[in-house]
Amino acid sequence: MKLILAEKPSVAQSIAKVLGATKRGNGYLEGNGYIVSWCIGHLVELAQPESYDERYSKWQKEDLPILPDNWKYQISAETKKQFLILKQLMERPDVESLVCATDAGREGELIFRLVYHQCKCKKSFERLWISSMEDTAIKSGFANLKPGTDYDDLYEAALCRAKADWLVGINATRFFSVLYHRTLNVGRVMSPTLALLVQREADISAFKPVPFYTPFLDCGGFSATGEKCAEKAAAQAVVDACKGQPALVQTVEQKEKSERPPAMYDLTTLQRDANRQLGYTAQQTLDYLQTLYEKKLCTYPRTDSRYLTADMEGTVPALAAVAAKICGVAVPDTVLAAQVCNNAKVTDHHAIVPTEGAGRTDLEALPAGEREILRLVARGLLCATGTPYRYQETVVILDCGGNLFSAKGKAVIDPGWKVYQREIADMAKESVLPNGLTEGKTLPVTAVSIKEGKTTAPKHYTEDTLLSAMEMAGTKDKVNCSSGAREGGRGRIPEDAERKGIGTPATRAGILEKLVSTGFVERKKQKKTTYLIPTQIGVSLITVLPEQLQSPLLTAEWEHQLKEVERGEMNPNEFMDGICNMLHDLVRTYKVIDGSQVLFPSDRETVGRCPRCGGAVTERKQGFFCENAECRFALWKNSKFFTVKKKNLTRAVASALLKDGKAKLTGCYSEKTGKTYDATVLLEDTGEKTNFKLLFEKK
Repeated sequence: MKLILAEKPSVAQSIAKVLGATKRGNGYLEGNGYIVSWCIGHLVELAQPESYDERYSKWQKEDLPILPDNWKYQISAETKKQFLILKQLMERPDVESLVCATDAGREGELIFRLVYHQCKCKKSFERLWISSMEDTAIKSGFANLKPGTDYDDLYEAALCRAKADWLVGINATRFFSVLYHRTLNVGRVMSPTLALLVQREADISAFKPVPFYTPFLDCGGFSATGEKCAEKAAAQAVVDACKGQPALVQTVEQKEKSERPPAMYDLTTLQRDANRQLGYTAQQTLDYLQTLYEKKLCTYPRTDSRYLTADMEGTVPALAAVAAKICGVAVPDTVLAAQVCNNAKVTDHHAIVPTEGAGRTDLEALPAGEREILRLVARGLLCATGTPYRYQETVVILDCGGNLFSAKGKAVIDPGWKVYQREIADMAKESVLPNGLTEGKTLPVTAVSIKEGKTTAPKHYTEDTLLSAMEMAGTKDKVNCSSGAREGGRGRIPEDAERKGIGTPATRAGILEKLVSTGFVERKKQKKTTYLIPTQIGVSLITVLPEQLQSPLLTAEWEHQLKEVERGEMNPNEFMDGICNMLHDLVRTYKVIDGSQVLFPSDRETVGRCPRCGGAVTERKQGFFCENAECRFALWKNSKFFTVKKKNLTRAVASALLKDGKAKLTGCYSEKTGKTYDATVLLEDTGEKTNFKLLFEKK
């Protein structure tokens, strides 16, 4: 028997159906020589710090950094039942080998390997690597299974990613939370993304608009623009010189130009277009796409490739016909399949395209979100395989009163691929210059005017533009993410730009959602556009974080190194050493920012006064802490002194300890006798350490 492990029950059912494993068991399907089961996401996770040492249950600066020598793992409590089922299946004597059929990517590999190792399984395994859940793709994948060892480097990269996120998340979050006395979530990818948002808002706040003045000629059928002037008087001088004067055509230049189609969609470009055109968040787009994948209507979603492989070229015309049906347009006469097939530009998975089966589905039966995303994917395929957009551009230079003016016109020759875009109506608005404009011709000027303008500030980030900034961070040219040229639609980023990027296509949506859920970022809608704006606490966090934790370029370099580990070009230990060294330096050298009380104002009710500095002590989830960032006084709720007595350090007890130095406790549990007793607890603070003592009343 072969044991096949998928990532989700729905995927396992699709595989089992193709393989003929139809007999249902407890947590698996069986038949025809196969057992098919599933993992339900991450069954096995990196263990929490307290599993290494009980003292780590408290957040204390002196314990940092926590750097495990031998990593421990834990089984998720919610999915332990399924883990035990998988363990039993692996141990079955009739199971000779396994097939890893989790999602074909870094995280899918990690999910399978952690379960495999946690079950102490030694049986050989193969890898199923497919980009579509269609029956034909599954059959082909099983006919071409790869040795599991071929993906060892992918697993190492996935494990490095998980460990690095654990190390940075656990240590930096505890470190800054303890220093600034409030929970401050810090993440290897999350914090640099927040830094991009904070920097953009700083650029907007610091921006000073600069006025400019542009002379205009109205020549009846069209208008011509003069050179911008920094001073209004200079523009007025041009206008005065032109009044009552005709315009002389100096040059007329006509050129035929073309615009190549954009490449097909990878996940990030699809998320960007879905955000701009449909208003969907990155997470919504990924969720819709994942469901379409599991319904066998589109190919694998978590890809960073925008091309197909050369062996797919023959299938492209059929896929274009499917795409046309989905979009409700005629099947294109010309499908340029060769321009979308390039092996050198395909990594683990090819671009996102509809499956052939999508042409047979009832689109109206799909939920609206899935239907719109499927249409967007289909339109992307039609555009990418279309002919170039061709137009004639005319540039006219006029002389009026000794001043030069220019006018530009555009006439569409062939809409090409743009016929499939939603913006097709905009082409009809292109300015067309009148016929008969020739060099030396004199034109009447009906009006001369000045148009006043101001330079504009950078725009707030939308999910579209932030995803672009995340993707392009760390490129060779260090693309300026605040550049207005980068704000437009897809296809403007050079195809050959080396991407390092913050996060991966698979993780960026989750990062944005976590920034919102932790209160560092909020979505603000203005008219029809939703912007991502950092909150006050988000700005304060970036203000106190050192460069290595907020640098988009450094994080992009880490992502690049993970890719090198994945390709076997970098030793995993080298990557992990870099993370550990950074954390050592952080804890050793970082100093609390002066005046941080202003950055992190507390709206909590005061429980009492700090016995060390007299500052306000307020309640938080972990305990009662002094609001003074330079003071480290704390009363921990999970203090062993109270827990062994089966008592809680309540707000009332904490208040009494701070006010009187003592508090009465009733019903304390005795470990020696098993009985309960009453006593008074005394608070003793040395200025560096807090101790408790019990005082018993004399009978």
